[in-house]
Amino acid sequence: MARKSRSGKLSSLDKTLYKQTNSYSKTTNKLLILLLSFSLLSCNSKDEVTLLFVGDILLERNVQEEYTTRKTFPWENLKQKFESADYVIGNLEGAVGNEEQQINKTHESPVFAIDSADIAMLHKAGFNSLIIENNHSLDLGIEGKTKTEKILVTNNLGAINFENSPQFIEIKNIILSVVAINLVPSRDSSKNELPSIEIRQKLRLAKKLSNLVVVYVHWGTELLTWPNSQQRQAAKWLIENGADLIIGCHPHVIQEPEIIEGKPVYFSLGNHLFDQKYPITKEGLIAEIKIKNGKVYCSGIKTKVQKNSFYPQLAENLNFNTEPFKYNKKLLTADEYTFKPVSIALSTKTIIQAYKSDKLAWSSHPMHLISITSTQFETDKTVLFTLEKYYSTLDKETNLRPYVYSFDKSGLFALWRGSALAWPMMDALLSPKDNKTLCVLHRGDSFIQLNYSNKSYRTAAYTWNGFGFSGLTDSISDYYCKDVFD
Repeated sequence: MARKSRSGKLSSLDKTLYKQTNSYSKTTNKLLILLLSFSLLSCNSKDEVTLLFVGDILLERNVQEEYTTRKTFPWENLKQKFESADYVIGNLEGAVGNEEQQINKTHESPVFAIDSADIAMLHKAGFNSLIIENNHSLDLGIEGKTKTEKILVTNNLGAINFENSPQFIEIKNIILSVVAINLVPSRDSSKNELPSIEIRQKLRLAKKLSNLVVVYVHWGTELLTWPNSQQRQAAKWLIENGADLIIGCHPHVIQEPEIIEGKPVYFSLGNHLFDQKYPITKEGLIAEIKIKNGKVYCSGIKTKVQKNSFYPQLAENLNFNTEPFKYNKKLLTADEYTFKPVSIALSTKTIIQAYKSDKLAWSSHPMHLISITSTQFETDKTVLFTLEKYYSTLDKETNLRPYVYSFDKSGLFALWRGSALAWPMMDALLSPKDNKTLCVLHRGDSFIQLNYSNKSYRTAAYTWNGFGFSGLTDSISDYYCKDVFD
């Protein structure tokens, strides 16, 4: 739906959006108070970034009994190691609440109900963010998962789940993106599936706006010390679609890391803090990632459970000999601007900040971004093309909407806000042949007769006409868009 008249004047809707955008730019400092800030100071050298990733964390059952009755702290032996890092992430099993709130009470899997008062320990230990996308995240239903996210944020911790992925974290001018997925059935039988259009979109956005894409994935077979075939297939697909580093959890034992398609895959970090009785479950692995001199260095440190305790302590280094690899140094740029993402706490939306000569020029309104890129539909004008998810009063649905934004030193304003194109939209990309022709993956049904379960797709091409998009013939669509979505 065109929002710009043929005369080039903005509609009242665009004027409103323009005013809102400028308002966001002028009140950036106030808005950022509401954000979960991920920019950190560090004790490491100025040009080196150290990341630590750990495995499964349980704050229930025997673990909870130990720190409650003994009045001890689970991470006493790891605090120094955590404090030496710039950022620490772990996988939190369970949800905040009480066991009576569990869903599907006949399910054979145990319920991990976390006391909200215990979350503060994670911040004290040195964690910066926790993954809450695993087969126990929904033990207490969606309400429990939402409550867990809120309690984590209240305790100055990031909460990363599938819905708010990718989460963007800036450390010393390095932008890290984290995508969390769960391939193991939850208590309500839900899980992510691969291949997936939505996960491909999340990885694509992460790749466009960050230097390093990390995927935290819950997968594999419990107590199996080697990756199964599904893990290997999933790792290959994730890397082909943009993952730079894969961190695996769920088996509760260490599975040795490998290099796949030139990228490090930590198949399973094992248990970090857990109460399982088998000897192999009493070991864990800390993935240590260093970014320096334009390269990423990967290693590992094993942990083991202390005697008569469930608490981890450092053991020996893992012999993981891998060549360092280069990270993506080029962020999204257009004209004289570099665009950086800022994740918003308790939200699926992202703010785009424009920098000129390393100085912040403006900040966008919060956007539920699916993709973003720069292009020149007209030879003398650079614009941003985005795919966003919004509710529209026209079709009364929350769907993907293509947007075209112009920008200057004041901020963004919309040249076009699409409510829909010819058929229900699943994805949209600019053709790699000219970076101008819009290739759209449509669902096989139509707006006249909607069928959300329709599994067929069609590809169509559109061209910018100065105030909106016009459809192109099938032959042109085939030329510009063939294989774009394969």
